[in-house]
Amino acid sequence: MRENARVSGEYRGDYQELVDEISALLGVPATLENRDFELIAFGAYDSEGDLDPSALDPVRTRSILTRRSTTAVRTWFEGFGITRASGPVRIPPTPEAGVYRGRICLPVRHRSVVLGYVWLLDDDPGPTDAQLAAAMQVTSRIGALLADEAQAGADLTRELRAVLTAERGWQRDMAVAELRTALGPRGEGLHAVLCVAPWPSADPDDAPSAHGTVPGATALCTVPWGTTGQSLALLVRLRSADVLTPALTAATRFVREAGGGRGEGAAGAGPGGGGGGRAAAGVSGARVGLGELGAAWQEAASAARAALAEPRLGPVAEWGAIGPYRLLTALPPESAHDPVVQALLAPAHRELARTAEVFLDLAGQAGRTAAELGIHRQTLYYRLSRVEQLTGLDLDDGEDRLLLHMALKGARL
Repeated sequence: MRENARVSGEYRGDYQELVDEISALLGVPATLENRDFELIAFGAYDSEGDLDPSALDPVRTRSILTRRSTTAVRTWFEGFGITRASGPVRIPPTPEAGVYRGRICLPVRHRSVVLGYVWLLDDDPGPTDAQLAAAMQVTSRIGALLADEAQAGADLTRELRAVLTAERGWQRDMAVAELRTALGPRGEGLHAVLCVAPWPSADPDDAPSAHGTVPGATALCTVPWGTTGQSLALLVRLRSADVLTPALTAATRFVREAGGGRGEGAAGAGPGGGGGGRAAAGVSGARVGLGELGAAWQEAASAARAALAEPRLGPVAEWGAIGPYRLLTALPPESAHDPVVQALLAPAHRELARTAEVFLDLAGQAGRTAAELGIHRQTLYYRLSRVEQLTGLDLDDGEDRLLLHMALKGARL
């Protein structure tokens, strides 16, 4: 299980505590390796304040310094039956193999499957049977943790993509059921979905690995974005519905990986001006279980669209903080465009469109608008009159203002 070598920050402290517990129980240094003999954690047992130099033979030194053992060492140790053992295995010293000190191997198993090994230096008289029995109880807890991490790191790309791309109805229900089976009890917890778009690679299989580097990551895949692009989708576990920090942290990391961020002048772009190729991320609201995963994905994708359209919302936007874009992103693309604003959106009138949008954003307050734009009030009034001429709308009418405001926001999408 090669995945076990990449221990995430979420698990590393737990492994270290359990190895330290075994070291304290037995009064000897202990190391934990996965079943591929890659080091996960080691406990340094104090001998007058320092690790006893005699404890360091070439095999142990290499394991600690390089965090792995050679194939020859692995084969030699496995020759003592450690892959099949359910209890402690004593291995005698063999200087010609670089093993100057005897070992005790405590197999780490979960549901009869060996997932790793705890290694102890065998002294005379060595640990008692009662001490080893107590240590084996700790290895069972390590085994459950390794199994839990392996499940968290399983490649669920196909299952997650199937859920996010399936049509509503029985197809999505079947996809959710398959993902729920793959996740087991973990799928019934609290989750958020995030969307990073656009993802720089057009290859749908070219997605980064989140396991071991993104705490709480449950599954990850790419999903089509627009007609030719890709977006990145990530399912992240949460501890509280009110704390989206794990999802926000992951979104910030992947936006950076995608080359996102605010380009110079992006905040001043007008409606329809585009985002200059930058990436942004959206984070859904929290959900319990997987039943509403499709809806959560729509929220995340909508928040990402809003962050791309409105740089002040990004580069990472939460669904609950995107305001009118919650409604606008739910509309079919053609519905967000109203013919009344087409003339105003022409390149020649970009400054007028920006003036109108800032005026409406500031609730029609002329003084604040003029100050925000750095223009004289008379210049503002002239521009607004030109907006009315081009659109046929009356900016003293509330419904006309609403139509123009929503149309300008919709044009950003």
